[in-house]
Amino acid sequence: MTTDPRPPAIVATGLRKSYGDHLVLDGVDLRVPAGTIFSLLGPNGAGKTTTVQILSTMIGADAGELIVAGHDVRAEPDAVRAAIGVTGQFAAVDNLLTGAENLAMMATLNHLGRRERRVRTAELLEQFDLVDAAHKPASTYSGGMRRRLDIAMGLVARPEVLFLDEPTTGLDPRSRRTVWQLVRELVAGGTTVFLTTQYLEEADQLADRIALLDHGTVVAEGSPEELKRLIPGGSVDLRFREPRELDAAARILGATTRDDDELTLRVPSDGTVESVHTLLDRLAAASLRSAELSIRTPDLDDVFLTLTGTKESVR
Repeated sequence: MTTDPRPPAIVATGLRKSYGDHLVLDGVDLRVPAGTIFSLLGPNGAGKTTTVQILSTMIGADAGELIVAGHDVRAEPDAVRAAIGVTGQFAAVDNLLTGAENLAMMATLNHLGRRERRVRTAELLEQFDLVDAAHKPASTYSGGMRRRLDIAMGLVARPEVLFLDEPTTGLDPRSRRTVWQLVRELVAGGTTVFLTTQYLEEADQLADRIALLDHGTVVAEGSPEELKRLIPGGSVDLRFREPRELDAAARILGATTRDDDELTLRVPSDGTVESVHTLLDRLAAASLRSAELSIRTPDLDDVFLTLTGTKESVR
């Protein structure tokens, strides 16, 4: 990823929001570089959707300085709205209209002229692979097609920043990957994407940076790889052919977790090439060889469970 010379697409400093006595956001700081995918993760009730609603001017914050696409959210809400697109958790398409009519309606609401409306609708139908279904009612669309149409509707006005709030919830794996590819293409074209998701794999696949929100505060932020390095848990798993080999390896390698039924050892490791070579050299020096070897490194599930202390979904 190259450095974008543009100023940050989103800057939030000291963001706070309460509903009565319930504090939802407690001094959240975020900085989203332009032309990147930024993902906000957290358990149920962490404040993800509230953050999106505030940054997209749907609701007001109690405190904090908020800049989106170069505009102050509180002082210039209309300028912010003109610069963003929003796709919520549930598709906002009109089932009685065709795909083309849904896009044309959004173009009209964004004050596009007749010719520009027609051109933009055709562009988006082509980009989102909806040409063949353009003149069919949206009620006949599959879940993946509806989601693609919904995202396309949020792009009619060519927003600088696109908010995607759980965009692939309920989609099958193939449709989810289609949406991922569309998101990557949008960012390659210069759009900034602010993503919330209940799928940790989705954040791992897409996000340049991730912020983990818990109890209204950001408990960790970084690239997916940086977050994975925050916690221990990596290992090299070895399987042997005979119990005597398992016993000998366990004595040589020391602190390990063993499974006598499966003839396996789990050896703590950071998974680097050097550490794996060292481990194998120790076995070779004792004339031992494993039948199988696999390397396990912490994933975002481990990060989530460790840093939030919960087994809830990230939704």
